[in-house]
Amino acid sequence: MKKLMLIGGGDTRKETYSTKAIDEEIVKMTGKEKPNFLFIGLANSYADSYYDCMKNIYKELGCTTVYLKKNNIIHNPNIVKKKIKEADIIYIGGGDTIKLLDNIKEYKIDVLLKEAYEEGTVLAGMSAGAILLSKEGFSDSKIIRNESDKHVFVDGLNFINISFCPHYNELKKKELTEELNKNNKEIYCLENCTALKIIDNNIDIIKSNKDSKVYVVTKNTEKEI
Repeated sequence: MKKLMLIGGGDTRKETYSTKAIDEEIVKMTGKEKPNFLFIGLANSYADSYYDCMKNIYKELGCTTVYLKKNNIIHNPNIVKKKIKEADIIYIGGGDTIKLLDNIKEYKIDVLLKEAYEEGTVLAGMSAGAILLSKEGFSDSKIIRNESDKHVFVDGLNFINISFCPHYNELKKKELTEELNKNNKEIYCLENCTALKIIDNNIDIIKSNKDSKVYVVTKNTEKEI
């Protein structure tokens, strides 16, 4: 089976942790009591502290945890292959989607992720990580990079043929409407604390906050699902 969890957003810090039900479901998707959890934090400059949060969460859920350090990726490709091969869960963190995609492709990690996905490893992505796993996503990368003051559509790796918008509750929805008026797109728009659980292209909604919502949006409609 091919397994994805695309997360719209949430807080993984201990004091304000908000994605518990989603993280629990990711572990259940492996079908294992003690899964191997691998974190990829190539979308930002604070991977160490980000991993510390994820390590605490997933150790509590019974996982053995490791992550891909940039130095390992550059200097020890065999270690990278080994960690990805051994992982039951590969979790790709949020940040700058363009930076993430560039790093993943530069070091050929996209090929290794594709192999893992085909072999049944659970691939999970938060925000930029979720866009990476999708066909494309509505991203704030240009804003982060001081190249624009607006969100833009950014290509992903297309493990699932959908358009993805994270943090929908925080988005200036007028920006998305303007972009959708230019294109005939259908896009999954997720508020924080929601996720798409996708097994063999079958989509279920997972929530860690019952009041958070997921929509399918076109230029003419916004439909809650």
